[in-house]
Amino acid sequence: MNIAALFLTGAGTGLLAGGTTCAAVQLGLLTGAVGGTGPGAARPVRAVSAFLGAKLGAHAVLGALLGVAGGAVQPGPRVRGALLAAAALTLALFALDLLGFGPARRLLRRGGAPACEAPPPKARTGGRPVVLGAATVLVPCGLTLSAELLAVTSRSALGGAAVMTGFVLGTAPLFGLIGVTVGRSLALLRGRLTALLAAGLLAAAGWTLLSGLRLGGWLPAGGGTAAADSARSVRTDASGTQVVTLWALDRGYRPAVVTARAGVRTVLVLRTRGTRGHTRAFTIPSRGEDVILPVDGERRIDLGTPRPGRLRYVCASGHYPGAILFR
Repeated sequence: MNIAALFLTGAGTGLLAGGTTCAAVQLGLLTGAVGGTGPGAARPVRAVSAFLGAKLGAHAVLGALLGVAGGAVQPGPRVRGALLAAAALTLALFALDLLGFGPARRLLRRGGAPACEAPPPKARTGGRPVVLGAATVLVPCGLTLSAELLAVTSRSALGGAAVMTGFVLGTAPLFGLIGVTVGRSLALLRGRLTALLAAGLLAAAGWTLLSGLRLGGWLPAGGGTAAADSARSVRTDASGTQVVTLWALDRGYRPAVVTARAGVRTVLVLRTRGTRGHTRAFTIPSRGEDVILPVDGERRIDLGTPRPGRLRYVCASGHYPGAILFR
C-alpha cells in the first residue's frame, strides 16, 4: 500500500469512527487542556489547536516508530489500563476544581486562584495543552490500535507516520468541536451551572476508571452464563480440540459469557460481520494479548490447555467486557 493510500485509510478510519471512540477515552485530557483558558473567545481555540498539534506530532512519531520497530513500542493491556485509570483521576481532579475543592484548585493552579477569575496571561494556557495533547498517545482507543497495527504492517517510518497522521487529522474535527465547546462553556459559565458540568465530568471519570479496571483485568470476577449460549458457542472438532466461537459486534461480544471445559486444548474463534467499532480490538488482559479483527471475517487464537477459572476479555478501550468460564 503506497503512502497516499495509507494516509487516506488512516484519515477515513479517524473521520468515520475514530473521533467518537477516541473522544470518549481522552475526554479527561481534552478537558484539562482547555480548562482555565479564560473568557476570551479565542483562548479555547488556541488551547485546542495546541492540544491537537501536539497530539498530531506525538502520533506521527509513534507511527514512524511502529513502522520501523513493529509492535514492540505499543504498551500492553495492563499498562493501558493504568493509563486510563490515571486519565480518570485527572478528569475527576478538574471536576473537583470546578466545584471549588481547595486541594484540587491549588494543585491545578498552584496558587489557589478562584475558578471565576481569569489566570494571569502567561498561565492561561502555557504548556499544559501541549503536554496533554502529547499524552494522548499513551491512552489509545480501540480504533487507534487498529491504525497502529496498519502502521506496523507498513514496515516503513514514512508509511507508519502517514497512517497515524491521517488518523489524527480524521478525528480532529470532532475533537476541535468538543474542545472549543467545553472551553467556552467553562469560560461563560464562570460559576453558573458549574455543578452540573462537574457532575458530568465526574460521571465520565467513573466510566473511564471502570474501562481502565476492565482493561487491566482488575475487576472482581462475577456473573454466570446461559447454558443455551454455551451449547451454541462451544463445540469439539474432529481432532478433539475445543472450539469456542464469539461474535464481535459493534456494541459488544456475543455471547458475553460462556462455559467451556478446562484441561483440553482450546481455540477461540472471533467472528465479525460489518464490525467497525471498539470491539475490533480484542484484548485478553491476563495474556497481555491484543488482536485486531477484520471488518468481516474471523481470527483464531490458540488458548492452549486452560486451567479451571475465568478467562476475561475486553475490547482494547475497556468498554465491552466478557469471559470464558473454564470448568
